[in-house]
Amino acid sequence: MLAFADPDLDNGPRTDRSATTRMCAVTRQVRSIDELIRFVVAPSGEVIPDLKRKLPGRGLWVSASRQAVAEAVRRNQFGKGFKRDVHVAPSLAADTETLLVRGAVEGLAMAAKAGHVISGFSKVVAALEQRQAAALIHASDGAADGIRKLDAIVRQNTGINADSPEFPVVTALTSEQLDLALGRSNVIHAALLAGPASKTFLSRSHILVRYRMAGDDKTTGNTTKNSPIQTVRTRTTQQD
Repeated sequence: MLAFADPDLDNGPRTDRSATTRMCAVTRQVRSIDELIRFVVAPSGEVIPDLKRKLPGRGLWVSASRQAVAEAVRRNQFGKGFKRDVHVAPSLAADTETLLVRGAVEGLAMAAKAGHVISGFSKVVAALEQRQAAALIHASDGAADGIRKLDAIVRQNTGINADSPEFPVVTALTSEQLDLALGRSNVIHAALLAGPASKTFLSRSHILVRYRMAGDDKTTGNTTKNSPIQTVRTRTTQQD
């Protein structure tokens, strides 16, 4: 009897290590694995997100958006996909976001440990004016006045022509989360210097933002006008 590959499930992280695309169990569209989240069944029978794509067992993939994960829960897509009785927490979409936040915080902590994070308003101003910063970080609950002043420096640095370099501004974490990552109190602004750890943090932040902002399959992978990660350029950023 012939055995056919199951389109809903992969064959485990080792077998599918070279795969670059998978099908979303909700939208049924094939996407890059960077735009998807892998879920597996824990030994307890609970469905859990495998953000690093390393957990053993067969995995089911869902578009990396809170709405898609919530829809998968609503449709009982995990039970159908895994073809067995599984426990799916009603809070799975929120729990997945919590893990993504934790990953971003840990990524920023690694960048700080590598000496690639500068915090404190005056120090951030200096890093921007001296063009040392590769990215700017604001606490999502930071005061608008300080954010406007620092963004204005970024606009001045990036210029107004079409060849101006893009500059990421990250507002995906709260002040409390920045405090946790950097090991100090009342962090509102920070400058990110270039380095491998900084790239890891930016990548994790992009994934977090995409998860929060993607309203449907058409917007997955894109950010809206008010996205917490944006490219600040004089041509596209609203002037104060």
